[in-house]
Parts: sequence; structure tokens; C-alpha cells
Amino acid sequence: MIVDRTHFGWGAGTIVASAGAALLYCANNDPEVLKEWNGLLAWPDWLGPVPPLRGNFGATPLGLIYGTVALLIFIFAALLGWRRNHSSWPAGRIQVWLKAHIWLTLLTIPLILFHSGFGWGGPMTQILAGLYVFVMVSGFWGLALQHLVPKLMRESLPEETIFEQIPFIRSQLVAQAEAIRGELASQAEEALPKAGHHESGTVALASENTVAVKSAIQFLDQQALPYLETLKPRGLALYNDGASDDQFRLLKLRLPESLHAPLVQVQNLCDEKRRLDLQTRLHYWLHSWLMVHAPASILLVVLTLVHAAVATFIYA
Repeated sequence: MIVDRTHFGWGAGTIVASAGAALLYCANNDPEVLKEWNGLLAWPDWLGPVPPLRGNFGATPLGLIYGTVALLIFIFAALLGWRRNHSSWPAGRIQVWLKAHIWLTLLTIPLILFHSGFGWGGPMTQILAGLYVFVMVSGFWGLALQHLVPKLMRESLPEETIFEQIPFIRSQLVAQAEAIRGELASQAEEALPKAGHHESGTVALASENTVAVKSAIQFLDQQALPYLETLKPRGLALYNDGASDDQFRLLKLRLPESLHAPLVQVQNLCDEKRRLDLQTRLHYWLHSWLMVHAPASILLVVLTLVHAAVATFIYA
């Protein structure tokens, strides 16, 4: 989800709701503020005395309202995964759910602060607060990735591949490199001097060609094929663009021009593998954060329900 101009209404609504919650919080805790509003606003009796008698704002009627609204937002946010898996259900457009997910969870920040009275209470409340911070930070991290990674993909991967096809394409690259190696091996055999040939010039030329072809085969066996076959090639010589270009450039300088064409083909295969690896890494960056954010969000809902039940039992 990209935050753009279409989010303006949601952002403005979140700011207005946060400002309203802040004003009510100040009025409930500061009698002087309420006196200034006396001509405009009458404080309902059901919201309790001003200031709260217990000194625990979370247990006051207004504090409970803030906490309940935050809990409902948590539940709604946790249901986003369900909505994604049931896109055909008539439960509102997914884009609306995503916008609401972002801005309503932002609204929970002032709601939680006001509910807690800017204090963190006992150990259970502190654990709950730490989990809440973790969920929010992981959510912001995921939102940042959704802005940065697609842009990086467009700049670095002009021809993006369907992610599910990457393993198949990798196997094709290996097969093509092995086919090139087979052709070079056949050339090495053909370059061997035949029995009965005793012309020294022919033998020397054949020997040079054989050595050159074997050097190319050795490069494929020791560097190119291991790089193409490895899923995590970090640390290999061909992993880096610049290092790979240097390797192939030096190899072309040492080998005859007749072998440059297959070397160029192998280099193109390695470059394609590097692009596929980059796309795989970016894909995991874009989606792996959900592996911690989603379970933490569910756990946050569960612990918040436990917190609400315990608080109700204590302060009832």
C-alpha cells in the first residue's frame, strides 16, 4: 500500500480524531480547562468526576472508552489477513481496508497514551506496551518497504520475472551452462592430435587449442556452474557485478577469440542469475516482515483482551 493523495481524507480524519481525544483528555484531567469550556460544553455525569478520583485514568469512563476503541481497532487490523484471503466476500474493497488499517492503527497511538495516562503500570501492562511498540514499529517498517522496494525493483530490474517462475528459470540457466560446457568438451576432444599425424605445427596448434578450451571448462566447473547452481551465492567470485565483469574480461584476454562467444553466453547467464537473486531478495524484504508483524498483531489482540478482563475484574 502506497500512501498518496487518496489518503488525504483518512489522514485528516485521524488528526481531527486525535485532537478531539486530546481535548477530552485534558478537560477530564484539568478542571480549569473545563471551566473555560463551561459556556460551550457541559461535561456529562456518566463520564465521571473531574479530575478522576482514583488517579488511574484507564479505569475512568473516558479512559475505558479510549481503551475499548483501541481494542476494536486492534481486532479490525488483525482481520486484514482474513479479508485478503476472502477477497470475493462483499465486505468492502481491500484498498479501503488497507487505508483504514494504516490510519486507524495510527489513531491508536494517542488512544493508548491517553488510556494509560502516559504511564505503564505493572509488569503485564509493560509487556503489553512493549508488544504494542513492536507491532507498530514492524508495521511502519513494512510500510516503508512497500514504498522503497518497488521503486528499487523498477530501477534495478527493468524486466521483472514472475516470482513463482524464478526456480524454473534458474534451472534453465544451469542447463544452458552445462550445454555450453558439453560443447567445449567436444571441441577439446576434436582438437586432440589424431594418431598418425606428425606435423609439428599442427600438433602444437592443436595442443594450444586444447589448453585454451580446458581453461574455459575449468572456469565453468570452478566458478560459473557453482555460482549458477547455488541459491545463496554470497561470497562467490561472480556474486558481485564488478568482480564478475573483471573475471570474464581477464578470461577473454587469455583465451583465443574463438572462445569468446561461449564465454559471452555464460556471462549473460550469470548476469541473469544475479538479477533473479536480486529480485528474490527484494521480494523477501517486501513480504518477510509480515511473518513477524502478523503473529505479533494477533498476540497483541489476545493479550489486550486478557488485560481488559483482568482490569474489569480488579476495578469492577
